Amino acid sequence: MKAGVVHAKNDIRYEDISKPVPKEGEVLIRVKYTGICGSDIPRVNGDACHYFPNVLGHEFSGTVEQTGEGVESLKAGDRVAGVPLVPCMRCSDCQRGDYSLCKNYSFIGSREFGSFAEYVAVPEKNAVRFGDEVTFEQGAFFEPATVALHGVRRLNYRGGKTTAILGGGTIGLFTMQWAKAFGAAKAVVFDIVPERLELARRLGATEVINTLDPDFKEKAMAVTGGRGFDYIYETAGNTATMKMAFELAANHAEICYIGTPVRELGFQVQEWENMNRKEFTLTGSWMSYSAPFPGDEWTLTAESFRNGALRFDDSLIFEKIPLAKIADAFEMYKVPGKVKGKILIDCEA
Repeated sequence: MKAGVVHAKNDIRYEDISKPVPKEGEVLIRVKYTGICGSDIPRVNGDACHYFPNVLGHEFSGTVEQTGEGVESLKAGDRVAGVPLVPCMRCSDCQRGDYSLCKNYSFIGSREFGSFAEYVAVPEKNAVRFGDEVTFEQGAFFEPATVALHGVRRLNYRGGKTTAILGGGTIGLFTMQWAKAFGAAKAVVFDIVPERLELARRLGATEVINTLDPDFKEKAMAVTGGRGFDYIYETAGNTATMKMAFELAANHAEICYIGTPVRELGFQVQEWENMNRKEFTLTGSWMSYSAPFPGDEWTLTAESFRNGALRFDDSLIFEKIPLAKIADAFEMYKVPGKVKGKILIDCEA
């Protein structure tokens, strides 16, 4: 089969490799679309790849091509989205159902070959079936949608209150939609890119605020009547937005960091003192899994795309690129600000 194989930093090649054969308890998926995640970029354009040669890709959809011995829940022809985490199921975290916290996990698309290929073999539970009403494009967005849902649930989230989403990327826009679905009185998206803010509005944001506006804090506080936000989700992993959360928080607010920081982060005393004075709660979120594995983050995402509770807009997709041109896709990320949205790799083109 053909695959995009990483051989070294800045060296991903479209070439022939062996087509996987599903083992007992596995299914072979013919990949339709696979998204490029932010975590894939430093694995190709930087030094973050675990080993070489490697086949990345963990946000994917396709059809079941073949089932291994013992597979009962899936059959050839089923439309599925890929679940990338492969927990050990033996450690104390897994025994509690905290699969995201497993220390002995494998991961499809980084620690083992993933979906930048025509085919990928995964354990039976790592394929979530979806109906004909759900497109393969939507199926490739299951993983970021579940990350957003897991993050929303990391707080004691209740409807009827104000919610700020810092970052209008893919995960931020799904976080906003989940907050709305669970009854947010107001769900406000903050970003610096006008196109992303307009997309947030189309997808249902109550308000959008451009943080390049010198008066953005005053506008943000006005939305809440001067109180600040009850719930804040930081989804960009950016130093500015991670600090911004402390300033926008209401008294007794709850804050969740979903975004992954890439630089050292420091707070001035007066910035950190916000936590004391406001008595807010701060936590983090990691991946998107719960018991029974892979969790209702995944089944609820499948149903919410089916019934329209999760809205999908073509503007979420920046560009679709054939698998043969995957190296060109990663070159795009070397131009700051060029990629505005998700790049989907079409593995059947």
